[in-house]
Amino acid sequence: MSDDLVELLTSPQFILAVLVSVSVFATLFTLLTPLLGGNELKSRMKSVATERDEIRARERARLAAEKQQNRGSLRMEAKEGGVRRIVERLDLKTALADQATIDKLRAAGFRGQQPLNVFLFARLVLPLVFFAVALFYVFVLGALGEQPTMIRVLACIGFAYLGFYSPNIYISNVAGKRKTSIKKAWPDALDLMLICVESGMSIEAAFRKVSEEIGTQSIPLAEELVLVGAELSFLQERRMAYENMATRTGLESVKSVAQALVQAERYGTPVGQALRVLAAESRDQRMNEAEKKAAALPPKLTVPMILFFLPVLFGVILGPAGIQVSQRGGIF
Repeated sequence: MSDDLVELLTSPQFILAVLVSVSVFATLFTLLTPLLGGNELKSRMKSVATERDEIRARERARLAAEKQQNRGSLRMEAKEGGVRRIVERLDLKTALADQATIDKLRAAGFRGQQPLNVFLFARLVLPLVFFAVALFYVFVLGALGEQPTMIRVLACIGFAYLGFYSPNIYISNVAGKRKTSIKKAWPDALDLMLICVESGMSIEAAFRKVSEEIGTQSIPLAEELVLVGAELSFLQERRMAYENMATRTGLESVKSVAQALVQAERYGTPVGQALRVLAAESRDQRMNEAEKKAAALPPKLTVPMILFFLPVLFGVILGPAGIQVSQRGGIF
């Protein structure tokens, strides 16, 4: 019975059926998710509003503690949970996380203590899961049966290593997509911010108004602008809000705008003039990147044209002539 089961699970037909089933499920999930899901912009803005309430509560707690001359830890404690207890009991934050890890999570849009706990718990559990799956597949199902035992063990260890770094890979991918979305919408956001500032709005009202308008183009950028507006209202130094925005996004264009806003706050220089120059630079930079991509298309299309287009073109051109020659029995 076990031999039949192993033979069934390792047969090419079974593996092909599993791959086809996964492909069909992924296709249906991709097509139906936009129809069945809710409004992503509203849900993301709701999470940002929660973050704003946390900032307000944290600052109120800090002020109350200063009045009571108790300058201890003012960090808001999260609710007790199994993941949090495991992370704290094993001290995973000291072993597996540092400030760079927290910055990566923020760049990916995961803020607060709970995402950090889930990330650390995943880095603890996933290597064990990957190792167990690899052991089952290699030693029970007989994969790599022709290889020596040491090679099979090393393959299992490699899968465990992959499981250990898979959360980092996921966070990097999410952060990259988020950065790309912000980068594409940033010049338009600067133009809108310039219009708001020159119309007489304060910088906080400008951030709030632009976040409402830019959400249809880039939800991550709308989140960041809402957070900046909240931090400008509650943080001790307004400079920290701009620096936090530059750190979360990791974009040079955003850093330059943050520096310009900090200088405007410190020296009283006109904000509109700085935004106009930076908006023009951002538009020029986006145009230059588009021109670079357009200039890189011919070399990239050379190999596909040789492999796919030219054989079809030759077949269409020479096909009728070949048919006529074959019907006549030869050229002469």
